[in-house]
Amino acid sequence: MLSVSNLDIQYGEKHLFKSVSAAVYPQDRIGLVGVNGAGKSTLMKIMAGETSSDDGVVSCAKHFSVSYLPQESSEVLSEGTLYNQAEGAFSELLALQQESEMLNNQLNELGPQDPKVALLLERLGSIQHRLEDSDIYSIRSKTEKVLMGLGFSRDDFNRPVSTFSGGWVMRLLLARMLLSCPSLLLLDEPTNHLDLESLTWVENYLQSHKGALVIISHDRTFLDRITTKTWELSLGRLTSYKGNYSRYLIEKEERRQIEKAAYDNQQAQIRQTMRFVERFKAKSTKARQAQSKLKQLDRLEKIELREDEHQVRFTFPTAPRSGRDVLKVKSLGKSYDQNQVFSGVDFLLNRGDKVAVVGNNGAGKSTLMKLLADKITLDEGSITYGTGVLPTYFGQHQAQELPANYSVLETLSHSGADMTVTQMRSLLGAFLFRGEDVDKKVSVLSGGEKSRLALAKMIATPANCMILDEPTNHLDMKSQEVLQEAMNQYDGTIIVVSHNRYFLDCFVNKVLEVKDGQVTEFLGNISEYIHQKENRAEQQETQTGIVAYPEPSPERENDSSRENRKEQRRLEARKRAERQEKAGKWITRVSESEKKIEALEILKEELEATMADPELYQDQKAFSEASKEYDDCCRRLDRWIDRWEEAQQKVDEIDQELADR
Repeated sequence: MLSVSNLDIQYGEKHLFKSVSAAVYPQDRIGLVGVNGAGKSTLMKIMAGETSSDDGVVSCAKHFSVSYLPQESSEVLSEGTLYNQAEGAFSELLALQQESEMLNNQLNELGPQDPKVALLLERLGSIQHRLEDSDIYSIRSKTEKVLMGLGFSRDDFNRPVSTFSGGWVMRLLLARMLLSCPSLLLLDEPTNHLDLESLTWVENYLQSHKGALVIISHDRTFLDRITTKTWELSLGRLTSYKGNYSRYLIEKEERRQIEKAAYDNQQAQIRQTMRFVERFKAKSTKARQAQSKLKQLDRLEKIELREDEHQVRFTFPTAPRSGRDVLKVKSLGKSYDQNQVFSGVDFLLNRGDKVAVVGNNGAGKSTLMKLLADKITLDEGSITYGTGVLPTYFGQHQAQELPANYSVLETLSHSGADMTVTQMRSLLGAFLFRGEDVDKKVSVLSGGEKSRLALAKMIATPANCMILDEPTNHLDMKSQEVLQEAMNQYDGTIIVVSHNRYFLDCFVNKVLEVKDGQVTEFLGNISEYIHQKENRAEQQETQTGIVAYPEPSPERENDSSRENRKEQRRLEARKRAERQEKAGKWITRVSESEKKIEALEILKEELEATMADPELYQDQKAFSEASKEYDDCCRRLDRWIDRWEEAQQKVDEIDQELADR
């Protein structure tokens, strides 16, 4: 277990942390959320020991190992190949294996009566026990599985690490951490450098991870699928909620409503008491009673409403109307040197289409966006915009083109000529520029702030076709929601590259998949696209009778090739039967718990609706009964959630045990 106790950090008038305390227990899966600047990364660095704190603030149980993945790493990797670096996660085990071989060689050279033999045999036995418990003989297959899951190919295994870009190096660091299986994984924006396919693989891998997790991510879908607890950092305080991000939002609103109802009730009591005091304090027969009520008020523990983060809303102005056909791409081709990026690409976008462009890293998504925005020239074919189409473009490097001597507000005013100052401030507020921030010069902004300003500048430009390459990279959840809702209501055309599935799902109606130099169109949002891909894969397996298994490692390739498909299917059937035998009762408990939780959540919502009625607080008996029933419902709900978590954990452990065989 790792704990943080009474962490207090203040910069001038601002409290970054106010007596923050928290604990991570084995198998906790925690999402750490809050607006940009709330201190999430700082807290994670303190937990990881990367940033110092006062003595005794952070404590860690013996043998509780911690691994930390920052957003960007300055770690200098030693020379070596990709595979060697990844295998370094097992350096301790590999050292033991090497020592074992050395001990065996020494024993072969000594005679049976040599006094050193007993000591060497004792050490060798201890090493062998550790190696057997660690399953060292599966190191190669595990390493290959993780590297390929994160998007590396077998051809990459022998490439020097120095030949990979920063994003791929971050994938390598993530691979080493996953392979090392620490007691606690601290992951700060682990999805930043992943494409959709790798992101899905990481989700599945982390769901079966046996250790604890604390994750910072602006990908709501990722948090929803991985976490079972949420920590919120807001205004220097940390609040813990049960459940994933979506559940946290519901629970936070419920707490706020209950807190507000209790506050309003107490304020009504205070006003009633003060009216009594004012009315009777001058009467001798009531003066003592009035003084008694004043003393009661002095002893009363006042309920204070928590201050909340500032909420901003923004909507796009009406887009100028264009013709029905917005963008037509015909026989598009593009090459860099000998590398053919696109060949013979055709597609048509209509007015009002909101399109997500997806594909693996390096497939050509950003190249396609630059071609559509006329930032680079095509080699073959044509890109034709329809009548009345006004395109605008946001690229990942737009921040570098901002005028350094302008203020934030001045920069925006040169794009949003038709916007009022209030509208511009509202837009800037949506991108976290508030109050005096709008008067800052561009030259003093951080890289993330410049990217947010460049996005706001693009949005302020009159247009009816927006081309956006990773627009959410530097936005927190609330800012993403502001942009997401505005895009949902936008009546123009949107073409966007993003790995944030929840952000896209809310407004996208079409997906363009970039793969192997081609662009394939899918109707629907990202979830529907993934579902269609899975169905196509299943249909292909059914038609061919071949199941897509991971590529075997070289040393086992001959054995695997001799297994026929019938044997593979038999083994899979046996695994399913074994899973049912071992996990059947826990699966039943999961199902039973989910039904109970659903019923109790419905009851809880009904009680909250009752308690939200102001008239309830006029009847003290009815209020007391409703409060008692609500507390009882919450306790029962917590118990059933605990039972569900226990049962689901057992199922996950059994699934992992079967998968590791």
